[in-house]
Amino acid sequence: MKAWAVVEAGAPLEEIDVPTPEPTGTEVVVEVTHCGVCHSDLHFWKGEYNMGGGKVMKITDRGVTLPRAPGHEIAGRVVAVGPDAQGVNVGDVRVVYPWLGCGNCAACLAEQDNMCLAQRSLGVVQHGGFASHVKVPHARYLVDPGDVDLGLAATYACSGISVYSALRKVMPIAPTEPIVLIGAGGLGLMGVAMLKAFGHETIISVDTDPEKRAAAIAEGATAVVDGTGENVSARILEAAGGPVQAVIDFVNISATARAGLDVLAKGGRLILLGMSGGEITLSLAAMVFRAHSIQGSNTGNLQDLRDVLALANTGKLKPTPIHICPRHDANQAMMDLHHGRVTGRIVLNDG
Repeated sequence: MKAWAVVEAGAPLEEIDVPTPEPTGTEVVVEVTHCGVCHSDLHFWKGEYNMGGGKVMKITDRGVTLPRAPGHEIAGRVVAVGPDAQGVNVGDVRVVYPWLGCGNCAACLAEQDNMCLAQRSLGVVQHGGFASHVKVPHARYLVDPGDVDLGLAATYACSGISVYSALRKVMPIAPTEPIVLIGAGGLGLMGVAMLKAFGHETIISVDTDPEKRAAAIAEGATAVVDGTGENVSARILEAAGGPVQAVIDFVNISATARAGLDVLAKGGRLILLGMSGGEITLSLAAMVFRAHSIQGSNTGNLQDLRDVLALANTGKLKPTPIHICPRHDANQAMMDLHHGRVTGRIVLNDG
């Protein structure tokens, strides 16, 4: 099969030939028709993660060997099934849950593969959706998209479940209570859309790009804040009318996390999603006095994917803008995302 792969960290992706997977046991092979391009793919391509304090984590520390085809927002059609596979047939169109765990630990048995300590995720440890085919260990990792456009449905396998999982961590909140979303890229816009689908009424979006702030308003945000320069926290507080109960940081660098923490009300929660990295200094006494919570949110679980697709099929979840790009233009798609030229999500297809 053909795969656009990271051959060397930071170098252009290369088209390579690798054996087409063949299923055994309960395994299923899916021919990829659509694959979202995610900021996580950029970090994977760069080969390292900023852990703060001058420390970096190499992708090899995650069990990665190169060359490797990235891409974890995968949708396609089933083309082969193992002899023990059940509940799926050749020709079925499915969204693939990519955050595969070991399959045997307590987390995996509870369908919390994203919490497994021995993950073998697609697009990370195994070839992902920048390849023409992927192999999954069991049909339970395949979810029917229903009537949702397949390009959009693919993005729900990461951005959708990441947003959904983060929002569940701060709910319930009264619909009129402001929720602050830092970042109005693909995840931030999906956050606005999902909150609207939940019936939430007061949504504040923060971004440095005026075009993305405009996109957030078009998506349904009730207010936007310019995230550039100094006094970002003061501008958020002004827009919100005071401290807030919840901030979701889709960027997650030192400055954005600091701003998010500084605008929390007593008992407020800051949820960190972005992988850009950095660090913040905490006053331990202030954490006690103000009862703040800071929590990382690692993608979402298999049930989250089912829930997001079910929500989308009700028609309540407004589609996030997507831009379709042929798989052979994967390098250009990565560069457009890297340079901030994307509003919404880029999705590769097999054209």
